Amino acid sequence: MSDLTLVIGNRNYSSWSLRAWLAMHEAGLDFKEEVIPLDLPNTAERITAHSPAGRVPVLHHGDLVVWDTIAIIEYLAEAYPGPRWWPDKPEVRAVARAVSAEMHAGFAALRNELPMNVRAVDRQVDISPECQADIVRIQQIWTDCRNRFGGYGDFLFGDFSAADAMFAPVVSRFFTYGIDMDGAGAAYADAVWQTAGMGWWRSASADEPFTIPEAELDQSS
Repeated sequence: MSDLTLVIGNRNYSSWSLRAWLAMHEAGLDFKEEVIPLDLPNTAERITAHSPAGRVPVLHHGDLVVWDTIAIIEYLAEAYPGPRWWPDKPEVRAVARAVSAEMHAGFAALRNELPMNVRAVDRQVDISPECQADIVRIQQIWTDCRNRFGGYGDFLFGDFSAADAMFAPVVSRFFTYGIDMDGAGAAYADAVWQTAGMGWWRSASADEPFTIPEAELDQSS
């Protein structure tokens, strides 16, 4: 039995949970998961019982507790080294970490205006200039990484890596909101969307009984 447990929020809404989960899944790790539904009266209490930061995801490895997606990925890449965490070459690995950190810290307008909802389709929302700038920058990252490092593979750095897990919720958002993508961006998004892990997460999201009303935008808006 695995001594790794990942505590996550609703699969349908929790973008950070998806990032950590997908990175672990694609790395081939055996782990348990605990789902804490978000936006319920006892949500904060249940999450704080795992981490005083009060956010998911949280990784338990024996007695060790690691919170924050990037910290979880970096810890597991050291504890369970393998090719599907980061690229082998130091200079390429530096770029992969840089774009992952940019995703981690940035794109606030996109996060606010296009909340992740994996099971929603054909949403129409007004997109601000700030959000459009985020969309353009993300596709620049995808195109640049694919052109410079994609080589033989379908992902940002050829084979699937943690950087692709970091952008997976954005791929979901782009499909949900019908964001126009260029050829390279569309091909990359489709490759992420069709991974076995992402397919499983999509099915699990569809089967979830939990709903957050404020995250369910009016489909006619």
